[in-house]
Amino acid sequence: MYRLIIALLFAAALPSHAADLTIRVDGVASVDGDVKVAIYNSAETFLAKPVGATAAPARQGTVELKVSDLPAGDYAFAVYHDANNNGKMDLNMMGIPTEDYGFSNNAMGKRGAPRYEDARIVLPEAGATATVNLR
Repeated sequence: MYRLIIALLFAAALPSHAADLTIRVDGVASVDGDVKVAIYNSAETFLAKPVGATAAPARQGTVELKVSDLPAGDYAFAVYHDANNNGKMDLNMMGIPTEDYGFSNNAMGKRGAPRYEDARIVLPEAGATATVNLR
């Protein structure tokens, strides 16, 4: 029992290797609504099950968002300007976004979202800043 307690205390004292990802979003068209980002850590979960998310009030031009305490590793993110602040990406009748959006690496897909591999970025233990342009 004492060994378990000592092992748990020792593990708690080790550095967590958590990193911060700062996302600079350029091309925000207006001050309306929020800019929202979702972070994904695998091709299997990309655009379906985020491991982190955050939002910030829109500001014309550039908005910076920070996702803290991510383990160092590979990630991809999707960002959009929820201009009407309804909590979702609005689409037209054909399923095409009517609100500005972007992906890490400014990746673009053919007839839809890019592949995770194209949007993948590496987050080192020291943290990183990524820039994306809304379209």
